[in-house]
Amino acid sequence: MDTDLVVQAQRGDEEAFASLAVAVGNRLHAVAHRILRDLDLAEDATQQALLNIWRDLPQLRDPARFEAWSYRLLVRACYAEARRTQHWTPGLRLVEADEPMSDASASVADRDQLERAFRRLSVDHRAVVVLHHYLDMPLPEVAESLGIPMGTARSRLHYAMRGLRAALDADARPASREVAR
Repeated sequence: MDTDLVVQAQRGDEEAFASLAVAVGNRLHAVAHRILRDLDLAEDATQQALLNIWRDLPQLRDPARFEAWSYRLLVRACYAEARRTQHWTPGLRLVEADEPMSDASASVADRDQLERAFRRLSVDHRAVVVLHHYLDMPLPEVAESLGIPMGTARSRLHYAMRGLRAALDADARPASREVAR
């Protein structure tokens, strides 16, 4: 990230901020979508994060940390969106087909199964997984971006991965069938 651009935006240069917003906007939106799992909510969270970034930019002490700081504001906006709109999602379960699946449909089924498992995680856990695995942030940077202690980031990642495994295992078990009387 161009620190000169950040410094100019800190001084109130709207064109410099517009350039920053263009530079980070798509990545912020992608992260928000991966955390919230909903395009409309992700757009709202991204827009709110950009507004907060513009408002709080003069208080940023280290312009070199702009990107990590912006992710922190984005994750906070995602938390606020998740609290604001509690979505009800039906607990649908796919019934296995009698015929074997082709490789393409198996990969779609695997992706859908992973998506369902990921949706079961809390927003806190999703945020850590997205920042660590999607953005390839090391855990100390994830902790800093989220404003949490390193041990909390490590714990959230551990429990998120454990939750994903448990959800995938639960989906892989055959559904119990009621005995016909």
